[in-house]
Amino acid sequence: MLDPEYNEDREDIASTLLRFEKMINQEEDSFFDIETLEKIADHYFTFAQYEQALKACDLGLNHFPYTLELIILKSQILGELQKPEEGIELIENSILLFPSNIELLLVKGALLTQLNEFETAVQLLLSCIDQTDEKDEVYYRLGLAYLAWSKPREAIDMFKKALEINYENENALIELANALDEVGKIEESIPYYQSFIDKDPFSFTAWYNLGIAYSKLKLYEKAIDAYQYSIAIEPTFASSLYNLGNTYLNTKEYVNAEETFRECLKFDDPNPELYCSLALSLERQKKLKEALGYYKESVKIDPLWDEGYYGMAFCLTELDNWFEALHFIKKAIKLNALNPLYWTGLGDIEGYLGNTISADEAYQKSIDLDSFFAQTWIKWAQLHYDLNDFEKSADIMLSAIDELPEEAEFYYRSAIFLIKAGQFKEAFHFLESGLSLDYDKHEIIFEYFPNIETQKAIFKLIQQYKK
Repeated sequence: MLDPEYNEDREDIASTLLRFEKMINQEEDSFFDIETLEKIADHYFTFAQYEQALKACDLGLNHFPYTLELIILKSQILGELQKPEEGIELIENSILLFPSNIELLLVKGALLTQLNEFETAVQLLLSCIDQTDEKDEVYYRLGLAYLAWSKPREAIDMFKKALEINYENENALIELANALDEVGKIEESIPYYQSFIDKDPFSFTAWYNLGIAYSKLKLYEKAIDAYQYSIAIEPTFASSLYNLGNTYLNTKEYVNAEETFRECLKFDDPNPELYCSLALSLERQKKLKEALGYYKESVKIDPLWDEGYYGMAFCLTELDNWFEALHFIKKAIKLNALNPLYWTGLGDIEGYLGNTISADEAYQKSIDLDSFFAQTWIKWAQLHYDLNDFEKSADIMLSAIDELPEEAEFYYRSAIFLIKAGQFKEAFHFLESGLSLDYDKHEIIFEYFPNIETQKAIFKLIQQYKK
């Protein structure tokens, strides 16, 4: 029920939501003014509780059908609920009442985009430019439409125009970076972020997004600085803490990564991704039992989180619990059979347990999924080497060279396996190729020929090449 005279300015949102939900569930009658219902609907919308938001909008519009704010919000909610046609119908009826309202047209443009009516959406939005003083918002919406239309270059132009008009349009700034990243020009976003920060140095989100740009460019030290500035301004911003932790992983600062992920846990809800990242930082420090515990926590939260099972399998192999590891790597593959690393892990475990046929099949599957991961080729060839099947090992390395011809180690290993197979002429050809690609990696050969006399003969050949 509604009471237009009822004033809830002093009522906190939590108790208001509780009263609203009790009323919806027919547990009790309550009175809400239109302003309070707007706040309720907006709260649910912000937290992606669209069904509840829609109920609040409908309740308000049933009593006050010409409330523009609720009309706009309901049309947006219908879009989120994948009902863009209903949203457009609501807007078109409302435009008869509010013909000069630009926000209705902007929302309609977004809904048309959702229906893949891109050209109509763009034309509608272009017609709005001369009808409003907030032109930056129109250009921002045009950019979003072009992005959805798979036209990132046009989107970039629109986002730039938005920022030229209003440098404080942070949404346009973020989407500009995303569009530039899509066309492989993420570095061009950095001057925009720096300009924004010069004008608003206390924007923690701008520092955060600058950190993302630097991270994508692998400028990790600069990314760390940017994330740290963001955290200094807003210490509870979990996204900056999480990204800072990941950047420390990239720079192999595992203690710092662990500390940062633990700090992130104070301000973010427990989630499998964060637990896995913390586990990885511990794993890299060889704190394997502690890492295993956090991987287990990740799959408790989400039993379908395949990365957690893979992490558990890896830790268990390092702890020499191979049979238990086999169980969890198979669970990871069952959940995600398209990850080549999981199949490589299965090959490692099956090989260690002596199941050579299963190991061979697993490595083959991994290569089928991704033939550019060097370690899988090496492990697969080594499996057959350990079985004294030197010709098979050599064949695998030759196939690896076809896929990764710049990988010097493949040539040395081909030479090793061919020598073992008695094919000396072919072996020396590959040895020479390896030396020309990366001379220093020749040391690997001596690991396979412990006999001193053999080592001397090989060293003599290598010295001849060097001359």
